[in-house]
Amino acid sequence: MKIQTLTVGQFQANCFLVTCPDTGRSAAIDVGEDAALRERLAALGVDLAAILITHGHLDHAGGLAELQQAFDARTCVPALDRPLFETLPQQGNWFGMPSLNRPCGRVDHWIADGEAIEVGRLSLRFLSTPGHSPGQGCFVGHGHAFVGDTLFAGSIGRTDLPLGDHALMERSLARLLELPGETVVHCGHGPDTTLARELESNPFLGHVRRARGLPEPRRRAWW
Repeated sequence: MKIQTLTVGQFQANCFLVTCPDTGRSAAIDVGEDAALRERLAALGVDLAAILITHGHLDHAGGLAELQQAFDARTCVPALDRPLFETLPQQGNWFGMPSLNRPCGRVDHWIADGEAIEVGRLSLRFLSTPGHSPGQGCFVGHGHAFVGDTLFAGSIGRTDLPLGDHALMERSLARLLELPGETVVHCGHGPDTTLARELESNPFLGHVRRARGLPEPRRRAWW
């Protein structure tokens, strides 16, 4: 699996181009909020087979209609995030930036937990991890997890936005951490990490450590 990280937009969202080395077919995971990803993928001349959305916030899904102008790729959006996705024409207003209100774009398939998407000879399984949003999910396969805003290096996705749910987020994080520790985590913002690293030191995963009887990370003295 070949992975390219393309960071775009005012929110500096990470979009990922995942390519099958055997066939050259690719999937774009998340699309940013504007035409930036479309322009970058067009310059690369990719054979785009699929567009996969982790969740319906504007910084991850707002550029969908723009991307579809250049690429007629099968588009999958989490089924449980449909109520959020359909607010894209109003989401800019939530941040006091009506210029970021976006059309929804075309959805070919509302994806559910456990479904697999084939990209060339690659297979990516959709793992539902709600909390940051009602249908936030991850695309998992071949030792990698593309997690949207479920988990970050040293942090987690916020749950205070409309339709967020902190209790759901805690359960989803515990579920995500059932994957092998060496799984490489590609986050919706910021650097990559691994599940093992986050389980050991992420301050927001104490509930998982307690459930497993693991020690809390040692705090460094401030002086």
